[in-house]
Amino acid sequence: MRTFLHTDDGVTIDSVYDPASVVYDSSRPPAGDPVFVVAHGFTGDVDRPHVRRVVEALTRYGAVVTFSFRGHGASGGRSTVGDREVLDLAAAVRWARELGHTRVTTVGFSMGGSVVLRHAALYRADGEGLEGLEGRAGAHTDAVVSVSAPARWYYRGTAPMRKLHWLVTRPEGRLVGRYGFRTRIHHRVGAPPTKWGRNPVPLSPVEAVPRIAPAPLLIVHGDRDGYFPLDHPRMLAEAAGDHGELWLEPGMGHAEHAAGDELLARIGDWAGAQGG
Repeated sequence: MRTFLHTDDGVTIDSVYDPASVVYDSSRPPAGDPVFVVAHGFTGDVDRPHVRRVVEALTRYGAVVTFSFRGHGASGGRSTVGDREVLDLAAAVRWARELGHTRVTTVGFSMGGSVVLRHAALYRADGEGLEGLEGRAGAHTDAVVSVSAPARWYYRGTAPMRKLHWLVTRPEGRLVGRYGFRTRIHHRVGAPPTKWGRNPVPLSPVEAVPRIAPAPLLIVHGDRDGYFPLDHPRMLAEAAGDHGELWLEPGMGHAEHAAGDELLARIGDWAGAQGG
């Protein structure tokens, strides 16, 4: 099933629903099964092969909603590289619940990994959100999986991240993004102290993590990640405290491309073990 969702700020989001490939309880209707809402990395979209591979792996454990972030693929708007994208994820989570799913696990990769962390802090089941998002019914998640995520904004400590900053902050870089990666980047994406024209700077991933509890949190990171070294997942895990779990994956690189079928299966099992 494919549709366009509408975010709270009026952006159209290209979204796809895949039912579970296996129904474990025949007495329960398919829409009652758990659902994964997958948030792709920067320059991804719902039709990219690496995103579809993740979807196919997770349908063994529940239904899957995936979508293209604003500025990506067929979605409207322009990318803010992790800021307003929480509104896109919220729209996808609401849609999953409207389809009848009562147990939502958000799974994000790289930029999407930062978005699922911020979303879980900003849209809470108890209605105690931040940034004007308090009490937005049906948009909260029940469990969070963040893969290859940054802990903080403006990181430029690796060559790939320096290239990414050139892509999003320079006019010529944004042209490469538009025509080379099908990614339209907002012109206000820039350097501190104001990000994307906003002051104060949006809540960072590491600041968001303590607000995710009591929702279970899994942080996954490869020890060969070329974008974000291991201090990023360790910072996130330290901020999570007892309610977070950290998997450091030997030999793994970055995000969806590096997430093998065995890892995706373990993520599916982890989500199922959280109950609900």
